[in-house]
Amino acid sequence: MERGLVHIYYGDGKGKTTAAMGLAARCGGRGGKVLIFQFMKKDESGEREALENISTIDIMSGYEKIKFTSKMSEEEKREAADFYGGKFEEICEKADKYDMIILDEILHAVNKGFVNKERIKEFIKNKPVGVEIVMTGREIDDEFIKLGDYVTEMKKIKHPYDKGITARIMIEK
Repeated sequence: MERGLVHIYYGDGKGKTTAAMGLAARCGGRGGKVLIFQFMKKDESGEREALENISTIDIMSGYEKIKFTSKMSEEEKREAADFYGGKFEEICEKADKYDMIILDEILHAVNKGFVNKERIKEFIKNKPVGVEIVMTGREIDDEFIKLGDYVTEMKKIKHPYDKGITARIMIEK
């Protein structure tokens, strides 16, 4: 790509990861090289299974000991921070080999202290020129909004979870 831009999908509504993975499919389908890493998620979603079949898309394995941060001990939080910080550095090192990098739920990882916010800002400001960056998460601060070229808020109006319907295979996972 001539000039890579920064996409941010955030908010409490459904569709952030779906939008990011749609871009991955579009880029990979056109022959672009894509790297995907999902912070704070298990490696067992339908989109992963589909995108792994596109030869130009690389998906990094996530953290095996994932659980809600409210249920983590301080030691578990430190371990998770070490893992996610290391994965982010690995992504930074290989960024110039890709046309697009998807950092799914990185905003959540930042908000929980698992990835250094300043390091992410530095990476975005100094990323290879042709690399498109896509970031997702629920909450965002003004600093990230300023760094984004596309910033889209997904706002929940109504969701089946509010009626007690949990995540369903083929739709939410």
